[in-house]
Amino acid sequence: MLKTGERLEPLGNGIEIIVSDEFHFTTDTILLADFACHRRSDRVVDLGTGCGTIPLLMARHNPPKEIFGVEIFEEGADMLRRSTEHNSLAQLITPVAADMRQLKGVVPFGAFDLVTCNPPYKLSGGGVQSREEHELFARHEHTCTLEDVISTGSKLLQFSGRLCICQRPERLTDAMELMRKYDVEPKRLRLVQGKSSKAPKLFLLEGKRGSKQGNLVVMPTLIVENEDGGFTREMTDIYGSYRDGAGS
Repeated sequence: MLKTGERLEPLGNGIEIIVSDEFHFTTDTILLADFACHRRSDRVVDLGTGCGTIPLLMARHNPPKEIFGVEIFEEGADMLRRSTEHNSLAQLITPVAADMRQLKGVVPFGAFDLVTCNPPYKLSGGGVQSREEHELFARHEHTCTLEDVISTGSKLLQFSGRLCICQRPERLTDAMELMRKYDVEPKRLRLVQGKSSKAPKLFLLEGKRGSKQGNLVVMPTLIVENEDGGFTREMTDIYGSYRDGAGS
């Protein structure tokens, strides 16, 4: 089942995921999966799923009705496929090796209750460019922009469906403007700080397809670490049954 350079990581409740140095997950991914608050009746798409962390996290407890994991790299989609087989989840999770900008006829539009995406954080050409191709795609808007994510998410969602993303704080205005451009109204926002003494390093944002403007709920800021360097009580609760340091 495992290929050279791959390993199994526990996600809790008996679920394990195949990861590698190229395809793995971070705390941001765990926070997004928690923030999305899927329901058992949901049909879900995770865009840019990588090795499929969010679909597998959702499968741990009260799994949704159906989950598609879309990944542009065949290697990542194959890792998700093998993880679903390893965990006997092939009836729940469908890996899709495709460019999220070209999903027409591949994944049904207007059919989903929830779309999630942990998109590239850096503008194309911004900062130090990642050397490896998969890192370039994951960290920089090389082939997938924030607008691509929100445009595709809007097409996939049915009326009142939810789009949940995470991004760096400097992209918050962009994200809200793009959501409204594509008829996804921002409805819930949460900032994430490493420590209470630090500025926010991340935001989590939910928008609803076709919803009326206004009534944005700003949640209390999530603090990841206490001043001693350990997880805060809330982060410990979010990590739940994950092993210590998972995804770090």
